[in-house]
Amino acid sequence: MPSTIGNLRMLRDLSLSSNLISGSIPDGIGNLSRLQFLDLSDNLLGGSLPVSLCNVTSLVDIKLDGNGIGGHIPEAIDGLKNLTELSLRRNALVGEIPAATGNLSRLSLLDVSENNLTGGIPASLSSLANLNSFNVSYNNLSGPVPVVLSNRFNSSSFVGNLQLCGFNGSDICTSASSPATMASPPLPLSQRPTRRLNRKELIIAVGGICLLFGLLFCCVFIFWRKDKKDSAPSQKGTKGATTKDAGKPGTVAGKGSDAGGDGGGKLVHFDGPLSFTADDLLCATAEILGKSTYGTVYKATMEDGSYVAVKRLREKIAKSSKEFEVEVNALGKLRHPNLLSLRAYYHGPKGEKLLVFDFMTKGNLASFLHARAPDSPPVSWPTRMNIAVGVARGLHHLHTDASMVHGNLTSSNILLDEDNNAKIADCGLPRLMSAAANNNVVAAAGALGYRAPELSKLKKANTKTDIYSLGMIMLELLTGKSPGDTTNGLDLPQWVASVVEEEWTNEVFDLELMKDAATGSETGEELVKTLKLALHCALDCGLRHLVLHRGAEPYYCDRHYHHR
Repeated sequence: MPSTIGNLRMLRDLSLSSNLISGSIPDGIGNLSRLQFLDLSDNLLGGSLPVSLCNVTSLVDIKLDGNGIGGHIPEAIDGLKNLTELSLRRNALVGEIPAATGNLSRLSLLDVSENNLTGGIPASLSSLANLNSFNVSYNNLSGPVPVVLSNRFNSSSFVGNLQLCGFNGSDICTSASSPATMASPPLPLSQRPTRRLNRKELIIAVGGICLLFGLLFCCVFIFWRKDKKDSAPSQKGTKGATTKDAGKPGTVAGKGSDAGGDGGGKLVHFDGPLSFTADDLLCATAEILGKSTYGTVYKATMEDGSYVAVKRLREKIAKSSKEFEVEVNALGKLRHPNLLSLRAYYHGPKGEKLLVFDFMTKGNLASFLHARAPDSPPVSWPTRMNIAVGVARGLHHLHTDASMVHGNLTSSNILLDEDNNAKIADCGLPRLMSAAANNNVVAAAGALGYRAPELSKLKKANTKTDIYSLGMIMLELLTGKSPGDTTNGLDLPQWVASVVEEEWTNEVFDLELMKDAATGSETGEELVKTLKLALHCALDCGLRHLVLHRGAEPYYCDRHYHHR
């Protein structure tokens, strides 16, 4: 982002959202004394929030969500006297929420969710009378939620903070939760001031106690009657069914739904081993695994200690509720051993959309290849071959049996199970998103090196462009190089082709694979044959449509793998 932007002194509206802008927000932005609307959301910005931004008192709306901005929220934030909306979600902010935020009397929206903020929620925020949208979820906040805020906003505004208490669905706050209450020790009994109650006060106190006991008795009686009624067998229902079966997968035509618990949303289960309620999901502790154009992925730890992967979709880029539910129910039926299955989804009352998948303990292929610990064993050729075969099979099923295009196949969304079997993630996600969002995904894939060259003209992915991405992943497995890297000014397929043309084919393979090849001629032959197929995928646009039908399934998978 150019520092000279601060010279545009007459600028009132700066909207550059959903691009690939990197760097940091320049200090010169504080010179834009007439700026009212600032929207830099969904970019690649880093750095920290410039303190000079707090000098732009004309600002009404700030949207910086979906970046990688770190550092602290400036203490001088209360200089923005006219601010009505502040959205900083999905960044890397640290430190505490400044108490001065409570001085922004016109603030109607405050969203700092999905950051790394610590400390408590300032009590000063309770004085924001115009605040009607508030979200601090998925941070590392602690202590009690101010009563005014917990009464005004539901649990979805606070979930994902392990040590936060005092909101609906959280732990009850104890004295340890609020250090302020422990500031002075209690006086000994002998030193405490005493006063005798007069007759009128005594009558009121006794009457109040009697009334309290009466109400308590009524509540117990009502719950006893209700429990007795619920425990009685239904005359019209199916025999053997109980209330605890409701919402479990497989109870209604292969899926079950939950009203959504205290949040008021809707949870729908598909087939699979997972069983939980909406409250279980919303109150699970969460750890951010990664962010993408589509949204943020979390590792959620349920109350029973089990793990699930949760993808929270970005609200503004997802389709409308009705379209979303039609498409997501179709994706819930997609099943194959090499595709990551959608197990459930949650549609919240404020438009939140969460997708729930099995958690893959070994992470993604990109980390498996490029971010291994120094003392970890090398990735053998049989393991890499098994991964390549799995990806080819999963993609073949997606194209031929599901008539679906992936559109964003990279090593980052190929996950590995305990046995290193490949599971393609993000299948069908473009169906849940707007056209503009999918265009951003295509652009991001290009930056990483997985995008087919013809996509710059086509603007829409197809089976051939998916196969190009498959070829890039195969080259990544063979060479150990990331597709985004260049060698002597050449991209990965160009570099491989040039080396092969010079008849130095062995030079392209990862050194770890050459050790495997030295143990037997069969491995060497398989490496060369797989390399040729990968180059067909990544170079020959006219031949790509034959790869999965005549190459990968069954020729590639069976002849070159299963016969061994």
